[in-house]
Amino acid sequence: MKKITFLLAVSLMIISVKTNAQENSERECTIKYNLFKGDFKSKKYDDAYTNWIYLMDNCQDLSVNIYKYGATLAEDVKKNPELAKRVYEQRLKFYPKDNPAKVHSDYASYLLANKLATDDEIFSILEKGYKIDPTKMGVKNLYIYFQGVTDRNKDTNPQRVFDTYDDVLENVNKKLEGYAANLKNLTADSTKVLSKREKSLVRAYSINSKALGTVEGGLDAIISEIATCERLVPLYQRDFESNKENAQWLKRAVSRMFNKGCQTDPLFEKLARAFAEASPSPEAYAFLANVLEDNGDTSGANEMRQKSFDLETDPLKKAKYKLKFAQAAKDRGQLSKARSLAREAINYNPSFGKAYLFIARLYQSSVNNCGTSEFEKRMVYVAALNKAQKAASVDPSISGVARKYIASYRANVPSKKVIFTAGVAPGSSYTIKCWIGETVKVPSK
Repeated sequence: MKKITFLLAVSLMIISVKTNAQENSERECTIKYNLFKGDFKSKKYDDAYTNWIYLMDNCQDLSVNIYKYGATLAEDVKKNPELAKRVYEQRLKFYPKDNPAKVHSDYASYLLANKLATDDEIFSILEKGYKIDPTKMGVKNLYIYFQGVTDRNKDTNPQRVFDTYDDVLENVNKKLEGYAANLKNLTADSTKVLSKREKSLVRAYSINSKALGTVEGGLDAIISEIATCERLVPLYQRDFESNKENAQWLKRAVSRMFNKGCQTDPLFEKLARAFAEASPSPEAYAFLANVLEDNGDTSGANEMRQKSFDLETDPLKKAKYKLKFAQAAKDRGQLSKARSLAREAINYNPSFGKAYLFIARLYQSSVNNCGTSEFEKRMVYVAALNKAQKAASVDPSISGVARKYIASYRANVPSKKVIFTAGVAPGSSYTIKCWIGETVKVPSK
């Protein structure tokens, strides 16, 4: 009995010692953490560093701030890539549910910038982040990830490339639409004086839109190399039967066929009709309208477009449909109608840079048809330049693309010599001939 009593006493003593040790350890972690946090916020980085290392070694799951603040200490203060790598790895281990997609994206960026991992290792990390939530990934990393998917699958599995492109672009467009809506709300009233916070938001939305627009252009550049009609048609013919009731697959297939100019292939009509049956939606009716138009049923096409348009309630999406109708009119050589539809798109979304740029390209395509002399032809570039400049000014997401057109158009406006030879006064008004009929100012510089 005495032996049992003795053993019980020893056990209780051991438990008490362990409990006290644990409590002391937790108390020490809390003290170190408060000191670290206070020093970090006061920018006393050397003092913060000592306590931070203790936390990294002994209190890994105390607070995610150990890693949020610690990343700054490792990367910017100590400039220690190996230590920064440890920060990311421990954060992912102890806080796997705290914004993991962004953490994976940031981790990949750091490894890439400091050459701490192979391309395959970086791609693997980006893939993990992408599968969690692509909208939380950095703009540059979306591009890098898609390039990786393309390089690994373009010859063996192009469908995966197309699917990834659609997924990325859909997420990019969602974010762009959100920024566009927010900008529209903040800037709709030109007489309103914005607060400091509102000005900051406008700047943030503009910067983010510009960055996302750059990604969109980069994705298009990559996909254009492999998404040719010669490759798309046999691929979609092969997979049509197994996907003829799959609305998402049909939407993506018919959209890509349309965007790549493959409407003349009989498969386009087949896809468009199947899409309309699988998903009686505004977008499906818009594609079906193009089929009816190409088949000579102008009345039916107009009715279908109106149906498509009336079903949509979001003005930003209405603008996109109008621009899609404008593109179809352009493809049929109906340039004046195309411009009219693009202007309607702008009425629904005054910040729709793509619509302004579309009109600029319409004008550019008519340079040789809207003038007989060099002066008259070059004045068409002035009209195109005005629209491209407007696109860049109203829509940050397209400013990068617009600048390339601006540079091209500006290089082709009439020179002082051409203006003098034409007997026209610089700065005077000039009305462009033919279907354009737009009045612009003669360059004075």
